[in-house]
Amino acid sequence: MPTFEKFNLPDAGEGLTEAEIVHWHVAVGDAVTVNQTIVEIETAKSLVELPSPYTGVVTEILTPEGTTVEVGVPIIVVDTDPGGTAPAPTAPAGVVPDGADAPAAAAAPQAGTGDATPAASEGSGSVLVGYGTVEPGTARRRRRAAEPTAAPTAAAPAAPTGAGAARPGTTDRPGPATPVRTAPAASTAASTPAPAPAPPASAPTAVGHATLPVLAKPPVRKLAKDLGVDLASVAGTGPGGIVTREDVQAYHEHAKAQPLATYADDDQPWLATGAVTADGRQTRVPVKSVRKRTAEAMVTSAFTAPHVTVFHTVDVTRTMKLVRTLREDREFADVRVTPLLVTAKALLLAVRRHPEINASWDDAAQEIVYKHYVNLGIAAATPRGLVVPNIKDAHRLDLHGLAGGIADLTATARAGRTSPTDMSDGTITITNVGVFGIDTGTPILNPGEAAILAFGAIREQPWVHKGKIRKRWVTQLALSFDHRLVDGELGARVLADVARILEDPARGLVWG
Repeated sequence: MPTFEKFNLPDAGEGLTEAEIVHWHVAVGDAVTVNQTIVEIETAKSLVELPSPYTGVVTEILTPEGTTVEVGVPIIVVDTDPGGTAPAPTAPAGVVPDGADAPAAAAAPQAGTGDATPAASEGSGSVLVGYGTVEPGTARRRRRAAEPTAAPTAAAPAAPTGAGAARPGTTDRPGPATPVRTAPAASTAASTPAPAPAPPASAPTAVGHATLPVLAKPPVRKLAKDLGVDLASVAGTGPGGIVTREDVQAYHEHAKAQPLATYADDDQPWLATGAVTADGRQTRVPVKSVRKRTAEAMVTSAFTAPHVTVFHTVDVTRTMKLVRTLREDREFADVRVTPLLVTAKALLLAVRRHPEINASWDDAAQEIVYKHYVNLGIAAATPRGLVVPNIKDAHRLDLHGLAGGIADLTATARAGRTSPTDMSDGTITITNVGVFGIDTGTPILNPGEAAILAFGAIREQPWVHKGKIRKRWVTQLALSFDHRLVDGELGARVLADVARILEDPARGLVWG
């Protein structure tokens, strides 16, 4: 006998409680092996591929794509003993199975074989929407066998009974439009009775339990018809409640969709996950996954840790010269050298000089936790939202190793493949707002950290250098910190040290 095993959604790490099914890599009837990737899920932190814990055949997929399920809920069923036999389902007497002709169905009980053939499972109710194959037109063949059809005319063959064809005993009320591929247009028109004429526009309109006539002049009725406006929905402002041209035009302007020009479907993939409102003026997108996690974390941080932000405008001309020099150095040919790299190194040196900034506040234990390691977070904007993975033990890396760590971190984050481990246990963060042309900002702390540095855009500006006004490269820095454990003096000293290294990178040789 078959052995069915259910695979429950596991905890992908860090105590996550739910995940969204993004994409199934298998379908019902597929053979799977242990550790074969079967599904891709999206947690509150990243995309994760789950392997199969069983070897066998997929018999049922319990959660379709786009569904959010809690940890521990079964998501798939695998038959680990596909060699076993199961009793074939028996169709009720007189019912023709989908995809089979009536004589073949009648002969099926006389076949006498105990094994079910693969063709017998096609189109069965056990196949989920989007998986398996269903023979087209099987529903029409079944209705044709069970219901009488109109006699064909001499001019054209009779059309098969379908969703758009008339049947005895049905009403003339039009149903949903369903294309009938096998019937010519003339045959469909010959076998379908003409729809009942629409009531005139002046017919009374039901309002609650009373019926009130719609008052409008013929030119106004024609305008409403041309614009597709239902006069019954328009409030008349004319004498005695008559609907005027201005009423119709105002209703039409208010009701029609007016999307923003920037909301192009190809450029805004996040719109595809939402539902457009009836008037077409809004798209409502469920809050889930990374966006939900980010919102919760930012609200918690903003209303738990008292934020203080200090600012500094810095001449970084020497840093820009260093960046150009390193880009021409063969030792750095395999990595990307940017001003962010030098800023990250400057922050690590500042933390080394002021380790008290590298701490967190344990509210439950009422303790300050000082970290003897630096897991440097790099805020990354991705199509899925803002994520802050961190470089583990960044304080141990030289400049080349730090460049490689930043490149790997950002590339993985933008591809949506950041692991939960990379997102956890950060100690201090850099957010590079300058990449968007922004001068500076007041960044919100990443939960569990005491400080975050915002690195602004670098611009050529007039600057007093050696007593003369010269054109120099200038940027702005902003450091936000948790005032519960970081005093203003400490925060100012850390930011000043970062600025001094960016002004003169050679100082890092002395402090390093």
